[in-house]
This record gives sequence, C-alpha cells and structure tokens, in this order.
Amino acid sequence: MAKFGELIGSDIPVLIDFYTEWEEDKFDSAHSILRDVAAALGDRAKVIKIDIEKNETLANALRIKGNPTFIIYKDGEMKWRQSGDQDANTLISLVQQYV
Repeated sequence: MAKFGELIGSDIPVLIDFYTEWEEDKFDSAHSILRDVAAALGDRAKVIKIDIEKNETLANALRIKGNPTFIIYKDGEMKWRQSGDQDANTLISLVQQYV
C-alpha cells in the first residue's frame, strides 16, 4: 500500500480503473476506452488499471464493490469516484477538471 500512496500523491491527476478480468468482452472495451483517455490526456495525467482480484487488500481498504470503479486522485486526495461503465469523453472531461 506504500506504493499506492506514492502513486496517488502525484501533483497531476491520476485516474484509476479498478477492474476484474473475468468478463472478457467488457475488459476489452474498457481497455480500449482507457487507451483513448490516456492518449487524449498525454502527460497531463496518469491513467492506471488495478486488478481487484490481484489487489484485494487495497480494494477492500477502498471499499471497491462495483466493477469497474473509477477514481480520480490528485495530491493524495480523492477528487471523484464512480462505479459502472464510463465512456472516454466523460472520463477525459472529468480528469481535465483537475489538470
């Protein structure tokens, strides 16, 4: 969890997608959306995927219940959180609020 603290402590926004790989079709679609978001934001933000099943302690500490759950952090503070599918334009707009 120490690494997570370093990750979210960034002075640029960090968009994290907490996901599981068990739904192949949804996984491929979400991966494509996040790739578009990362490309649009460039080095103005970080876009990271964290597998809930491989990081159960972190997911439990953050009370991640929905799949996917998106969280935006900046300077170590949670700025926005939403469970459920999101489109690329929505995520880009949300992250840009904190650039």
